[in-house]
Amino acid sequence: MAPPPDEPSDGAVPMADYQALCDLLRERTGLSFTEAKRYYVERRLAERVDATRMPSVRDYLNLLRFQASGAEMQRLVNLMTVNETYFFREKYQLDCLVNGMLDEVVRGRRPGERLRIWSAGCATGEEPYSIAITLLERWPRVDEFQIELYASDIDTAALDRAREGVYGERSLQALPAELVDRYFRPVAKGSWRVIDELRESVDFSLVNIVDPAQVRRFTGIDVVFCRNLLIYFDDLGRRNAAAMFYEALSPGGFVALGHSESMSRMSALFVPRRFPDAILYQKPAEGAGA
Repeated sequence: MAPPPDEPSDGAVPMADYQALCDLLRERTGLSFTEAKRYYVERRLAERVDATRMPSVRDYLNLLRFQASGAEMQRLVNLMTVNETYFFREKYQLDCLVNGMLDEVVRGRRPGERLRIWSAGCATGEEPYSIAITLLERWPRVDEFQIELYASDIDTAALDRAREGVYGERSLQALPAELVDRYFRPVAKGSWRVIDELRESVDFSLVNIVDPAQVRRFTGIDVVFCRNLLIYFDDLGRRNAAAMFYEALSPGGFVALGHSESMSRMSALFVPRRFPDAILYQKPAEGAGA
């Protein structure tokens, strides 16, 4: 994901209504939009006000607050999220995954036991598919364990694209040609689809990580990839997300954040771990102090 652009606003939406919208988005989704993002937000807000034929922004806000189905809030959220990603992005963390982290995670486990990895904020799916390819290509013990790969996002349109698994040259730019040949099939000029076996290996689901009911299914997770998502949250939202990840992880499990993010600014629950390839954050093992 990439941050929305900073653009000047003409102040078309009254400040009180703009702030009310931002407060509602923060409360429902954890997403935090500052004044610098006002033009970006206003353009998408205007699009949805027109589409719903609401007479005013205030009426549209009431629709968001009280619509029982939540369908309009989901449409707005889909517009507000920015899904800028590609295969093997921040590859050094994938290197870390197979060069030592996973061997530490499964130490003491018997063959056939479960290994759970969660891509939180998976956008259009490049990250979880990259994880799957990396495991298949580079982790010698991949066949020893029952690997469960979960991927979640708040954007239903992005999830539909992820499940479809069709990507263009921009998404595949960092993939070696032999991996494209092995794991993709051409479907049209300039686009390729992930092979069925790989698509079926990832469990995609709609999850709002600030909603405890939606994240409750994620338990016993060994590795969480949450990269470039929490930059959209305010400080309280980041702390709450960190606490949620802590509860979801098994003792000794790891969190991988984006290169500009640091768990030390969010939570004291995790132990920073410096591997040769990357710095990750670990939930202390049972009986260990943080």
